[in-house]
Amino acid sequence: MPIISSSYRAFGPFKNGHFSTIYSAKLRPAITFHQERERIGLPDGDYVDLDFHYQKPESNKIVVLLHGLEGNAQRSYIKGQARVLQEDGWDLCAMNYRGCSGSDNLLYRSYNAGATEDLEEVIRYISEKDRYDEICLIGFSLGGNLLLKYLGEERDLSPLITKAVAISTPLSLRGSLEELTKWYNWVYRTTFLRYLRKKYKRKMPTYPEQMSQVELKQIRNLLEFDHRYTAKAHGYLDAWDYYNQCSSVNFLAAIDRPILILNALNDSFLSPDCYPEDLATKSKKIYLEMPQHGGHVGFVKAGNIYYSETRARDFLKP
Repeated sequence: MPIISSSYRAFGPFKNGHFSTIYSAKLRPAITFHQERERIGLPDGDYVDLDFHYQKPESNKIVVLLHGLEGNAQRSYIKGQARVLQEDGWDLCAMNYRGCSGSDNLLYRSYNAGATEDLEEVIRYISEKDRYDEICLIGFSLGGNLLLKYLGEERDLSPLITKAVAISTPLSLRGSLEELTKWYNWVYRTTFLRYLRKKYKRKMPTYPEQMSQVELKQIRNLLEFDHRYTAKAHGYLDAWDYYNQCSSVNFLAAIDRPILILNALNDSFLSPDCYPEDLATKSKKIYLEMPQHGGHVGFVKAGNIYYSETRARDFLKP
């Protein structure tokens, strides 16, 4: 499809990508949105928590929302998107990845940008409710990469899945890691690393043979975390192998459902290969929208309803 010309126009200080990113993550007004938690067991003995919002009367369509790195279903970008979709008649299921729902998961492993087996279990669980004719997916940042990889892998996708939207998505994990190492991204990488190290430290007493204080001290940056934990815990040779196997840019060509990729050009998390213009131009399923502004999940508009939220809603309509 042709590259989509975006109608998003940032105003005032929100033209600055860092300002819109930080405002949206830390300063956006709180959003009240009712959720009901359901816990599902996973085949390996672990669990994930799902936060649902059900329409009354019942809806026959549902959107699965996927958060970013060290996020959860209570983040403002999840609740903001859910609120807009609820007003359009959708049920919502916000997935908390392993260890992201307020309690630690049970196993040494946790989640990563390519752990699609957990998403598959969530889709199966929703499908077995036997009330939905349509399932759509919306992912933010790491969650966008997760859903795109899921849709492009060799599997029998549920026929109920019709469309998906990936917002501020690092299609190239290695490319985004390299962007995050640049000086102007020090706030973001420092924050991510602090949260990840805390989780590692909490797991240490339970898995003394696999985790240690010595190794924790060696985790001084995101690359080392992926080398020493993510890759080891999830069966990859090293961080580079993890990035290569899990980057959704390698799976886009196989996707057979309509998808919208909404990546701002001033998103400091994204490398040039996160904007697959050549592939989108040749594809009948990939819609690529690249606004000049928006930062990372920061498509601010007046009224505390974001452009990305209404854009995703409109894309999911028949």
